Parts: sequence; C-alpha cells; structure tokens
Amino acid sequence: MLTYTYAGYPAWLWLRSRVRARPVHTEDYRSSVSIVMVVRNEAGVLEGKLRNLMALDYSAELVEIVVMSDGSTDGTNEILLRSAQGSGVRVVMTPESRGKAAGLNDAIAAAQGEIVVFTDARQKIEAGAIRLLTSQFADVSIGCASGELMLGDPDSGEVIGGMGLYWRIEKTVREMESASGSVVGATGAIYAVRRQLLVQVPAGTILDDLYIPMNVVRQGLRVTFVANAHAWDLADQGSDREFSRKVRTLTGNYQLVQIAPWLLGASNPLRFEFVSHKLLRLFAPFALTAALIASMALPQPFYRAALAVQIAFYGLSLIAMTKVLKGPVAKVADAARTFVVLNSAAVVAFVKFVTGRRVAWVR
Repeated sequence: MLTYTYAGYPAWLWLRSRVRARPVHTEDYRSSVSIVMVVRNEAGVLEGKLRNLMALDYSAELVEIVVMSDGSTDGTNEILLRSAQGSGVRVVMTPESRGKAAGLNDAIAAAQGEIVVFTDARQKIEAGAIRLLTSQFADVSIGCASGELMLGDPDSGEVIGGMGLYWRIEKTVREMESASGSVVGATGAIYAVRRQLLVQVPAGTILDDLYIPMNVVRQGLRVTFVANAHAWDLADQGSDREFSRKVRTLTGNYQLVQIAPWLLGASNPLRFEFVSHKLLRLFAPFALTAALIASMALPQPFYRAALAVQIAFYGLSLIAMTKVLKGPVAKVADAARTFVVLNSAAVVAFVKFVTGRRVAWVR
C-alpha cells in the first residue's frame, strides 16, 4: 500500500497524462467575478489583503469583493466598514461565530458574479492570477479552476526544503491529475467556480476546498489546476501552527467521507482518484507502524536490513529537528522530518475524528 500511495499512483497519473491527455481551451474570458473571503479576527492582515485584492489585474467594473466576518471581535469589522465606503467591498457580518462553512454560504448567497473566486485573508494573490483562472472558463467543460499556493516570498522565490518539498510533490500530482482529468480538490487560498455550480456547504465542514470542487465534478464538469495562478504564503509559520493545520486538513478528509458518503460510490467520477490521493494517505502511518513491527519481529536478512533503513530514516528526522545539519544532508533530513510530521498528524487526525473532538477555526 505504501509503495502505491507514494509512487504507484503518481506513476499511473504520469502514464495517463501522456496516453489520455485532456488539454483545456483557454482564452481571454472577462466575466464578472465575485471574490469571496470569510474572515474571523483578521485585523492584523485584513487591510493588506484588501489592498492586494483591489490591485489585481482585472477590469474593476467586473469585480466585486464580498467579505463575510464570522463573529470577529478584534477590530476586523471596523476595518471592513471603513473599506466598504466607496470601495466596492460588500460586507456581511454575524455577531457570533458560526463557523467558516456557514460564513461561506452567506457570502456565496451575496455574490453576484458569474465566477466566484475563493481566497483566505493571509495569502497574497499575484496581480494576474484571477485573469489566468477565468481564462479556463472559456472551455465549457471546466467548472472549477484551482490556483497554486507558493510557500516563500515573491521576490526571493519558493522555498523547497521540508514542507516546501512536500508542496512541490503535491503540486506535481495535481498537475498530472488536471492534465488528464480533474484535480481532487482545490487550493483553498485561490480557486474559482462557476456560480451556478455552487452548492450549500454543510455546517461544520472543514474542507470546503475539497467539498465544493468534488460537487462540481459530480455535476459533470472538470476541475483544473492552473500552476501559474499564484497565491503566496509564509514558508515558516511555526511548527505548532503547521502541525495544527495539517491535523485539521487530515481530519477533514475523514469528515468528508462521513458527510458525503457518495464520494465512495459510483456517482463520484473521481472515486478512484479520491481514494488514491486522499484516503490512502490516512492509513499510511498505520502501515508504517506495521512495517516497523514486522521488521523487528522477523529474523530474515531482508527484514533486518529493512529495520536498519527505518531506524536510520527516523533517526535522521529527529536530528533534523535540532537544525544542526548543513548542506545536502540537511535537505534530506528536513524531508524525512516533514514525512514523519505529516504521518504523525494523520494519527492525531484519526484520534480527533473517532473521539469527536472539534477542530478549531483555522484560516
């Protein structure tokens, strides 16, 4: 299972993208756009985000910005009210937090554009990204277009170590899915959907950026990945924060099967891809544990060698946490650490899901 999850599925996608490529017809498609954002206590970054959205390279008369404040208490509402005066920003507010899913439903109901673009408060969108996304909709078979999250700084470039390496591998998988079919999900920081395809997001849904695109596919249209439509985020947000975000995402995968069981049925055109890309990764830490136990218990030379490799790998990941290594070895160690952290997050996500513990509101 591990070999298929991390190597077999990408290899199958590579082959499919060459044997059965499905190119997208793109052209300048200047439709009306609603940029939707749900925020909660984002006073520290909100003004910069609004300036970023207002500076996008897209006809101003075709753009509306809809911001939903989900029970903010830190000055976010005051910033929004100031911005709404003569700036084209439409504001929706609730006095109490009801969760991001409920906020999205309210914001979508207020949106009037033909295309709805979803984004978050922290990430900065490149000036031409919205134009690149909307160009996908010149192809009538496209229902959703996902941009790319870049970890780093637009001036110095993308970070490739650790989590950055993970993102590069993940983006390669998404590119191959898109090239021959549809992407399983979208990048929450930047993705666009035809408004008539949008569905109500169930209350408490964690992964709206997976639930919404999968419903687009269910309606018979494709979800594409636009690799040059960039949103930028900080590469290092602190290990605790990154771990919490990954736990939230993986818990959301478990939750999605519960609230949308059709994902595992014949009505899901991407059932095979969904299982291969999303669900099998949830079982990887348990398979890794079984492999370690088997290697320790069985005396044959093959298993002795496998045990040595596993101990070296996990030891390298521990050393990486000390940040004493330099050069190429440090990059390998950082990748090992990221692999271990992600699989540890999968275990925590499983525990949270089966115990019914609520996942915090995370932007």
